[in-house]
Amino acid sequence: MKGIKPMKEIIFLIEDDPEGGYNAQALGYSIFTEGETTEELKANIMDAIGCHFDNVDETPKIIRLHYVREDTLIYA
Repeated sequence: MKGIKPMKEIIFLIEDDPEGGYNAQALGYSIFTEGETTEELKANIMDAIGCHFDNVDETPKIIRLHYVREDTLIYA
């Protein structure tokens, strides 16, 4: 369809920080941030996106957060 721009999205991988809190890394962009709580992390992600993209038209409208958790099992 002419005149309709597809909505851009950005995906962040969220991991627990070994020292507490969370780390976030955007896939395909050089955007990294962190936060002590999920609320702080989300606010920091929004701020980081605003700083990274100069043009509002280029800013992704959908932000997906993928939480990655690692567990270790020992089979004996």
